[in-house]
Amino acid sequence: MLMPMLWKRDNDVKAYNDPFVEMDDMMNHFFGGSFSLSEADAMKTDVIENENGYTLEAELPGFQKEDIHVDLEKDTLKISASHEEKNEDKKEGKYIRRERTSRSFTRSFHVEGLKPEDIKASYKNGVLSVSIPKKEALPEKEESTRIEVGE
Repeated sequence: MLMPMLWKRDNDVKAYNDPFVEMDDMMNHFFGGSFSLSEADAMKTDVIENENGYTLEAELPGFQKEDIHVDLEKDTLKISASHEEKNEDKKEGKYIRRERTSRSFTRSFHVEGLKPEDIKASYKNGVLSVSIPKKEALPEKEESTRIEVGE
């Protein structure tokens, strides 16, 4: 089964400039939820189940394919995207307002029994699509096994 995991802010540049980050983290920890408005900018992700597996679709507009990484580590599938906006001076004119900044996102999903070659990913029109096959559930292990006591 594919299970989304809670995500954590992964944008050090934004966190450095935001005086309320520490307060957000404290509130999130205390109430076990999210109070940060910046999470509206998070990587929006849909998980679709079909006969053969799951398709994970993540919105990543403005990123290049080279900015996106899909990693499998043990039973965790991690999707990360990072873009660094260079602070170059314009040859003509100057910035009056600048909203495009460096940014990064990370989402993790719990997966079981997969190998990297099982997972396929593609990126088109700002949407990352990851195909994950269903694996047969392993039989549950017995909680305890009695050991025969010999003479």
